[in-house]
Amino acid sequence: EMESKVSEGGLNVTLTIRLLMHGKEVGSIIGKKGETVKKMREESGARINISEGNCPERIVTITGPTDAIFKAFAMIAYKFEEDITNSMSNSTATSKPPVTLRLVVPASQCGSLIGKGGSKIKEIRESTGAQVQVAGDMLPNSTERAVTISGTPDAIIQCVKQICVVMLESPPKGATIPYRPKPASTPVIFAGGQAYAIQGQYAIPHPDQLTKLHQLAMQQTPFTPLGQTTPAFPVALCCCVQRGLEAITIFPCICPGLDASPPASTHELTIPNDLIGCIIGRQGTKINEIRQMSGAQIKIANATEGSSERQITITGTPANISLAQYLINARLTSEVTGMGAL
Repeated sequence: EMESKVSEGGLNVTLTIRLLMHGKEVGSIIGKKGETVKKMREESGARINISEGNCPERIVTITGPTDAIFKAFAMIAYKFEEDITNSMSNSTATSKPPVTLRLVVPASQCGSLIGKGGSKIKEIRESTGAQVQVAGDMLPNSTERAVTISGTPDAIIQCVKQICVVMLESPPKGATIPYRPKPASTPVIFAGGQAYAIQGQYAIPHPDQLTKLHQLAMQQTPFTPLGQTTPAFPVALCCCVQRGLEAITIFPCICPGLDASPPASTHELTIPNDLIGCIIGRQGTKINEIRQMSGAQIKIANATEGSSERQITITGTPANISLAQYLINARLTSEVTGMGAL
C-alpha cells in the first residue's frame, strides 16, 4: 500500500537522500576499481555521489526519482547484508547482526518523522519491523541529525520508503546547513617504513605524504618544552620515540618530554585454533615481527581442551595495541582470502 502511495500518488518526484557511512562501508559500496558503485548507478538509475576527503566518515548522496532511490537503497542494504554474512563465516558469532544505515536528515524535518508523542516513528517501526532512532543532537557544525535504521534489508527498504513519504509531505523549514565530515587528526605511527593512522581500535595503512611529513618532523628538534609548540612547523608536530617506534600526532600536540608515554593497557582477542598458525608463523617468525613492528607485548595462551579458540593478550600503549591488532587482522585476512604471506 505504501509503495503504491509513493509511486502512483504523485510522489514519484526527484528526491535527494544523504547517508553517513564509515570508510569500510564506503569501500564496500565502491568495490574493486569502482565496479560495485558503477553497477548500482546503472541498475538503479539513481545518481550516487560519495564525498571526497580522507575522513573516517563520508557522505553518500543518492539522487533521483523515488523508485530509482529505492532500488539504490535496496542494493546498498543487500550489499551490507552480504558483507555481514561473509564476516560471519570467519567468526564464531551465532546471531546475525542487523544491517544498519544512517540517514542524514534536516533537523526541521525530524519532528514530523517522530510525530506527536512519538506516534509516527512508532507507526514506522511497527509497520516495517525496522528499528528507527533519531539522534537527539545535531551533527557537528550543521542543522542535520542522524537517523539510524537497522533490520533486515527488506525492513530497511520499507522503512526508507515511509521516511521519504514523511520528508516529501513535510519539506525542511528555513536554510539547512549540511553536515560535512571533518578529517580526523589521528595519531600516526611509523613502523617498518610504513605509516599507520589510528582509527578507533585499529591502525590503518596511511598514504605516502605522511612519510614526507615524518621526515620533516625528524629533521626538527624531536621534543618541544611543555606549553610550547615548534614555530618552524605549519602545524604543531610532536615526535615521540617509543620502543624504537616513531609516532607523530598532527595538531594539536605538545610533547612534555621523554617520560610522557601514554599509560599501558591490555586488550584481549579470541582467535580460532585453525588460524593461530598464520599469526605465529614458522618458528614464531610472524608473531615476533608483529611484536617488533607494533612495540606491544603479545601473549598467546596455550590451547585448552575442548575449546576451538585461543586467547591473545596484547599489552602496550593504545597506539601499540591498535597497530598490533591491525597487523594480526591483516594476517588473518591474507589467510582467509588466500593471499598468502603478507
